[in-house]
Amino acid sequence: MSRPVCAIVGFGAGVGAAVARRFAAGGFDVLGLARDPSRHAGLAGPGIKMAMADAADPSSLAQALPAGTEVLVYNAYAATMAQGGPSSLSPEAITADFAVNVAGALAAARAVLPGMRAAVRGTILFTGGGLALDPTGWLPAASLAIGKAGLRSLAQTLHAELAPQNIHAGTVTIAGTVAAGTAFDPDRIAEAFWDLHSDPPGGFRAELIFRG
Repeated sequence: MSRPVCAIVGFGAGVGAAVARRFAAGGFDVLGLARDPSRHAGLAGPGIKMAMADAADPSSLAQALPAGTEVLVYNAYAATMAQGGPSSLSPEAITADFAVNVAGALAAARAVLPGMRAAVRGTILFTGGGLALDPTGWLPAASLAIGKAGLRSLAQTLHAELAPQNIHAGTVTIAGTVAAGTAFDPDRIAEAFWDLHSDPPGGFRAELIFRG
């Protein structure tokens, strides 16, 4: 019997690689998707393969995501830093970031949902951030804060739509700075993804706020 597939969009060192290792250890074949997978070839290993996909391009995501994906983890983000604060952001920059931070997440979800609906099961998890809870703590990252707030809203609305279909949508909201060897170590965060994925039917959570 073949192993279920976990696809990670926005694969790289840190959270993406840690989540890949955790799901591979949990019995999944993991497909890591990145714009330049050659940069992360060293992160592949037993049960973890790499492929190319551009999170800003819905057609690229649709082509790269396997039809039978059982778990989708959307870990991609884009951040234009505005040292002058949000008023210094250009509309073009914030639109480009939003295409990755929110629209890409929706495109990835839409790509895997037909298979999940046919199977009457599946998990869609987004990598959220503490800026969605308090966008004022780091004003230069206003574009990312807007994206994470939009992503949190998308996760919660998808959750409300899909939970009755036995499809679990939610977000792991990381309320701190990711750094190895700290309370926000990527491997600790990966356990939060596994924990949220493991919610039983009827007990799906829309959000797990990881506070270290």
